[in-house]
Amino acid sequence: MTSPAAAPASSGPDLIILGAGVVGLASAWAAARRGLAVLLVDRNAGPALGTSFANGAQLSYAYTDAMAGPATWRQLPEMAFGRNGPFRTRWSADPDFLRWGVAFLRQANAGSLHKNTLATLELALESRAAMQALLQQHPIAFDHAVSGKLHLYPTAEGVQGAAAMIALKRPYGVQQQLVDAAGARAIEPALSGAPWLAGAVYSPEEEAGDPWRFSLGLLEILQRQYGVQTRFDFDTRSLQRRNGQWQLESADGQALRAPRLLVCAGIDGARLLRPAGIRVPLMAIKGYSFTAPCGANAPQVSITDTKRKLVFCRLGERIRVAGLADLNDWNPAPEPARLAQLVAMARASLPEAADYDHLTSHWAGLRPVTPWSSPVIRDLGDGLGCNLGHGMLGWTLAMGSGERAIAQLLGTP
Repeated sequence: MTSPAAAPASSGPDLIILGAGVVGLASAWAAARRGLAVLLVDRNAGPALGTSFANGAQLSYAYTDAMAGPATWRQLPEMAFGRNGPFRTRWSADPDFLRWGVAFLRQANAGSLHKNTLATLELALESRAAMQALLQQHPIAFDHAVSGKLHLYPTAEGVQGAAAMIALKRPYGVQQQLVDAAGARAIEPALSGAPWLAGAVYSPEEEAGDPWRFSLGLLEILQRQYGVQTRFDFDTRSLQRRNGQWQLESADGQALRAPRLLVCAGIDGARLLRPAGIRVPLMAIKGYSFTAPCGANAPQVSITDTKRKLVFCRLGERIRVAGLADLNDWNPAPEPARLAQLVAMARASLPEAADYDHLTSHWAGLRPVTPWSSPVIRDLGDGLGCNLGHGMLGWTLAMGSGERAIAQLLGTP
């Protein structure tokens, strides 16, 4: 499609998109290409400053495995009561927390694991195609690379256990293969520093890129070529339908209006929709990352350490390391002790991957997770839609989610 002319400044928007993370920006791209006048609204001072800012950076189009499955029951004691491992749970008597937990456990069976994994895979493949189409039209510099990915396992049993998921996804064109420790080191020599490695799953088509740099580049294109307007530092406290318009009201009493509204507000989306009688089952799972200069033996291939639940992702001359999962922790501020634990785990996994003594940044973010691990992308009626609940795969699923959400909102295939 060609770029539509920017809407006159005096005309109101056709659509407000609430949330300017990668999901909101991808949705704005899908809407603007279809000729809609878009207003992008966010409580932060700029785009992608929340959960999208410094996530794991992997574009995991092949690895879409749902969180809940038969192995969940074996991992449950660590998830529920562990204090020093990758998982940590903040217990609460809040009915929403208990309802989410019960719904999550209902997904912990083989049938649901396969169904939920394939549902997310379908969206991931749509997202990869949408990303490719965008970059062909508008090259954006964000340390993008088709680097491939290795999922590392400490035991041979773990490697063989992954075989069933490889077979599940193979009919959909997903390229994955089992390799032993020697094969993994041949693919990525940096794994010579991982004597604990038994084998791996290799996904050669997986990609990587900096989500914040991508967001800045896409926003510049949206503003300059598609007339997308922005309203940052707008802390939305309520949304309601008035006189055929959706109205957002901020904490300081300001108001914004449009006939259509798409909620892409991450973990805050459920709270904002609840007064309208719409319940979206989202749980905050807090994750951490740090970024550092490359170490003496930094990997080129993206790495996922399944033992420690860590990811290592090369971004040019930097390494992004992300991990940890703090269930029901709604405070986005990083805990120093938890960040130090992440660094210690990364050193134990790949001691020369990064210059661990000179971190350039650190981050924590609240990942909005549904019990079934796939996002809720839905036309809610009266011009209202939601694009929420992408969990650990928001960066991966953003482009496809935006296309789906706008198509649904407009009633088009």
